[in-house]
Amino acid sequence: MPQCQVKFMPENRIIEVESGTSLLKAASKAGIYIKSSCGGKGSCGACKVLVISGEPQVEGTGNLSPEQLSQGVRLACKTFVQSDVTVEVPPESRLQEHQVLMGDVQKGLLKETEEDMMEKFGHDPLAVKVRVQLSEPTLTENASDWSRLSMELKKVLHAGAKPIQIPLTVLQTLPETLRQANWDVSVTLTVMESGYTVTHVAKGNDIPPYGLAIDIGTTTVVVYLVNLLTGEIVDKQGTYNKQAKFGDDVISRIVYAVESPENLQEIHQAVIDTVNDLTDKIISRQNLNFNDLAVAMTAGNTTMTQLLLGVDPRYVRLEPYIPTMNDVPSVPARQIGLHILPEGLVHSFPSVASYVGGDIVSGTLVTDMANGEDIVLFIDIGTNGEIVLGNQDWLVSCACSAGPCFEGGGITFGMRAMPGAIERVKIDPETLDVNLKVVGRIPPVGICGSGLVDCLAKLREAGIIDRAGNFQLEHPSQSARLRATADDKEFVLAWAHQSGGEKDVVITENDVKNLIRAKGAIYAGIRSLLTMVAVDIEMISRIVIAGGFGNYLNVHDSVQIGLLPDLPEDKFQFIGNSSVKGARLALLSQNAWKEAADLGHKMTYIELSVGTTFMDEFVSALFLPHTDLSLFPSVQG
Repeated sequence: MPQCQVKFMPENRIIEVESGTSLLKAASKAGIYIKSSCGGKGSCGACKVLVISGEPQVEGTGNLSPEQLSQGVRLACKTFVQSDVTVEVPPESRLQEHQVLMGDVQKGLLKETEEDMMEKFGHDPLAVKVRVQLSEPTLTENASDWSRLSMELKKVLHAGAKPIQIPLTVLQTLPETLRQANWDVSVTLTVMESGYTVTHVAKGNDIPPYGLAIDIGTTTVVVYLVNLLTGEIVDKQGTYNKQAKFGDDVISRIVYAVESPENLQEIHQAVIDTVNDLTDKIISRQNLNFNDLAVAMTAGNTTMTQLLLGVDPRYVRLEPYIPTMNDVPSVPARQIGLHILPEGLVHSFPSVASYVGGDIVSGTLVTDMANGEDIVLFIDIGTNGEIVLGNQDWLVSCACSAGPCFEGGGITFGMRAMPGAIERVKIDPETLDVNLKVVGRIPPVGICGSGLVDCLAKLREAGIIDRAGNFQLEHPSQSARLRATADDKEFVLAWAHQSGGEKDVVITENDVKNLIRAKGAIYAGIRSLLTMVAVDIEMISRIVIAGGFGNYLNVHDSVQIGLLPDLPEDKFQFIGNSSVKGARLALLSQNAWKEAADLGHKMTYIELSVGTTFMDEFVSALFLPHTDLSLFPSVQG
């Protein structure tokens, strides 16, 4: 097919693509990532670009207005190159570096608590490295190279009856390695309950073994470099999941993945590339190489785990919602292309069901809720709200779809937590003047999840909206910020001259209704789980909130809008990125890894789409804070 040049502004970056390539794919090839919440279906309108020159083929305009079309605005996913073209990608359409939660918390799990968890499980990592000096063979001492090495390893490791195996790929290079090292070698081994496997043999050195703890989130990916000898987190790195170009949520990505084998491979490779890019940066900073990375532990939701391994996820989204596997096989890194030792194992946390995955099992491990008498409620809020309730005697879990609102999807100026995102909002109830806190301390471009929760609470407190989310245009302030348009009602958070996108940043009545539905789904999930196991909210000793969005939540405002239960603030605990913390814990302890596997089997999953309990609770939660004000006495007062 003929080649066409595409120039992207303001980078002035030129690439060549085949005729018929969408501007969305061309941008990705150029290393410019554009928002595409719907996965390139043309329905979200997030991938707006400005065509400066050229006449690409337009196959859909989505929700673009006639005015935008006349200005040259197009949807990148529905605009296809036919000849040379110049395109500008505005700031509000770009996927930039996220405010990624690496594991740090504003309050919650203290360092002492994490150390106690290691003390409880014991330090017994999933990979080890030993240095051995072998005697040189002779005509009379003529044992094979592998017999000589394995006998010495048994002594050093005190392996007893545990077998020590070696894969063919390592065996093939063993003779030359031993002789070039003058029989002084460092041997890396994976440790399993069944025995040891040699994954690397190199010239003797004192570099400790390292492992990767990896959180594979739908939105972001975080990698920890862990010293397996000391347990220390040596380095960490995080960024957005490159799969985002195929859709914001797991459903969009499943739909894309199952369209063809090529699509499945492409979306699989996107997450592998994300992890590898982070790993490359870390090992470059630490002056290490791939051969120093002995093992990896991943934690992700069910779909992310299947896509990581290149497993077809289509039945996750089709009733009766069955994943391919709950117990995930450990695979050599070479099979999926991860940048660690080729024979080093990549382990993954088990899933519970299609929508309660390994990230939740990992979080449950970190909370230690399965080892105490107190009843604990564990919540991870994102596109889905995953909830676990229980104690040492029982654990129940569920998932409720909140939609992409808390990730910024479906909101007029919604965006993820990246530079330019509003994350805190204050509104003067008399004048309606606005004070904003913006990620990166730059002019605002949009508003992220934590800002939306703040905004909803402040709109209600200021009397701008009623309990159903309807805008009150007759507000006594008569502020110009509160206005009606031809299509909706809206409130101006930042005027055009104050914003980074040179247009008013607003929140609309439709946005508010979407947010109320999203918060209603989370609260309905909590109430449904409590109802199904006959537990009163007062019986809960603590509510543990995990994840990037959860870490930046304002508890007071979350209760005010009816997102979280009305309990004393000292019962709430933020634990940061519990997914990557659990992965680190499992890397360092065979006992922790075994408990994680047990947790996956112990949790009972409750499907909320069965029966009417969830729907009844959901309808009741579509008010601020709720239809039943007795559930929120602090708000009522």
